[in-house]
Amino acid sequence: MAVGTVLITGSYPPPTPTCADKQTPFADRERFSPRSGTGYIGSFTSLALLEHGYDVVIVDSLYNSSEVALDRIELLCGRRPIFYKVDVTDEAGLNDVFAKHPAIDSVIHFAALKASLPPVQLFWPVQALTAALHLQAVGESSIQPLEYYRVNVGGSIALLRAMEKNNVHNIVFSSSATVYGDATRFPNMIPIPEHCPIGPTNPYGRTKSTIEGVITDFINAQRNNLEKAGKPFKEWNGANLRYFNPCGAHPSGLMGEDPQGIPFNLLPLLGKVATGDMEKLLVFGDDYASKDGTAIRDYIHVLDLARGHLVALNYLREHNPGVKAWNLGSGRGSTVFDIIKAFSSVVGRDLPYVVKPRRDGDVLDLTANPALANKELEWKTELTMEEACKDLWHWVENNPQGYRQEPPKALLDAVKKA
Repeated sequence: MAVGTVLITGSYPPPTPTCADKQTPFADRERFSPRSGTGYIGSFTSLALLEHGYDVVIVDSLYNSSEVALDRIELLCGRRPIFYKVDVTDEAGLNDVFAKHPAIDSVIHFAALKASLPPVQLFWPVQALTAALHLQAVGESSIQPLEYYRVNVGGSIALLRAMEKNNVHNIVFSSSATVYGDATRFPNMIPIPEHCPIGPTNPYGRTKSTIEGVITDFINAQRNNLEKAGKPFKEWNGANLRYFNPCGAHPSGLMGEDPQGIPFNLLPLLGKVATGDMEKLLVFGDDYASKDGTAIRDYIHVLDLARGHLVALNYLREHNPGVKAWNLGSGRGSTVFDIIKAFSSVVGRDLPYVVKPRRDGDVLDLTANPALANKELEWKTELTMEEACKDLWHWVENNPQGYRQEPPKALLDAVKKA
């Protein structure tokens, strides 16, 4: 018998008509539901859930992810998630999924609009392309804020309404450290604790903080209304997981980050440079108040992050705490140049980069204080940034086309022998 059934929600539709697939991904919820179930973090969380006895239903639009991830999950753990191609903004579609899987009692919500450049050939020749380093979704969300609010906030509301209608009580939300904004504006807030005042500096971060507020208000209202009616109320719970910079890949080399286009995150971009798909990196700013002038971030191996979702979900189900927020990070900050050096060391050569002026919305330091998660969830990171670089390069070197190619036979044979 399964421990439980979780619905995992996946990526949202693209913000502009440049991509063909407009559907939003999200995960079905046989006890759990991740944001992009076939995407990077969602696929690893789905794997962790299945390995720990949960049944998993995924809803995802596949706009920035691949259904092949489901094959790799099955290859690694012998179990396959149930999958529906559904847009998280499609409330009727969500209701249909819930109706088909009445055992779902929890959702892990990964679906969110986050920028990724369309395929290179739509713009410039590969040799003329310069990768934007550590860009994430900050720039695009400032250009198209209404799309980010419509998709991220609107999709979350549709999901919560479907949960209410189908009596699904637990939600784990994939939030972000971007909700804190520039924590250096406050004394003694680096590394950043959960009680640091939030103050996102870009629309993407503000959508995340808004969703946190919507979930908090929704869960509190459900509990208060039921308590006033003299009914059981403690089964309604939510977790806002503020995680920092996910990185790495599965040590087998069979699963990793595979954005459909050009990624905006630092380590995947370094992978593109290492394989020759990108000419060089753009480092935005070397005049920060850090040891080398570049911005500081807290990098967390995706395996540790997936485990964090699992223990947060278990905590909600076992303790019925209402709404909680936890930082998921290592507590160790690395500069952009630290990461370039570490990944170059793994690759075996120096990777080229060019320094450009800072971008609006970027902040000096986003390093987690994970003490609360360490204590309450009994969770802490177990893998280092160097191990993440090693695992990422193992994935990229053997799968330069990501999930669009067959994995090397040697990797498959190694998994079969294990």
